[in-house]
Amino acid sequence: MRRFTVAVVLSLALGSVPTFALAQAKPTTPPAPATQKPVTQKPTTPPVFATQKPVTPAPQAAPQPPRPFPEGAKIGYMNIPRIAAESAEGKASTTRVNALREKKLAELNGKNKQLETAQQKLSSGGLLSEEARATTTKEVERLTVEIQRLQQDAEAEMTELQQQLQLEFQRKLSPVIQQVAVEKGLQILLSQTDAGMVWADPGLDLTSDIIKRFDAAAAGAKPPTPPAVRH
Repeated sequence: MRRFTVAVVLSLALGSVPTFALAQAKPTTPPAPATQKPVTQKPTTPPVFATQKPVTPAPQAAPQPPRPFPEGAKIGYMNIPRIAAESAEGKASTTRVNALREKKLAELNGKNKQLETAQQKLSSGGLLSEEARATTTKEVERLTVEIQRLQQDAEAEMTELQQQLQLEFQRKLSPVIQQVAVEKGLQILLSQTDAGMVWADPGLDLTSDIIKRFDAAAAGAKPPTPPAVRH
């Protein structure tokens, strides 16, 4: 089977956001023509239909059951982004990324607040002595450099985690895909998002089967829970 690349939804936008003072412009009202007179309109009363009955919404159709896999079919397809989004392994990866992302953002926000405080202190004008101004200026420069380095380190750490999770995800998913393909007797298993598919029989979609098998394999790989100790 051709090797595939699994793309877990892992993204991060890190950066310090500068604060801008926006001047509020007063809205200008155009002068009305001198000869123009206000036109008084009488409110219109909507007609009342005595025989009108409330409209009952039509009942929604029940969801259709999944199509069975066509007997004798030698081709199937799967949706890798859906597997990454719905499988237990994919959700766990997303949780790890979000946790690291929130941690790095909290660190950056803390540094940004320190920088903002130093900048406000520096902009206080004549309230600072020459010595205090020089000290605050150095502090602003130091915090600026620290924020830039922190941002670079965070992006590098996020990229490393992304690559690690993608490799782990692919390593664990590959045998599951091969097992499902062999059981179905397939000759080709396509990736729906990469194969340029225009249309295919929904019954050929093996995504749900792969997710169930993937979750079962992940649950079986976990160590058993030790029995409770009775006193």
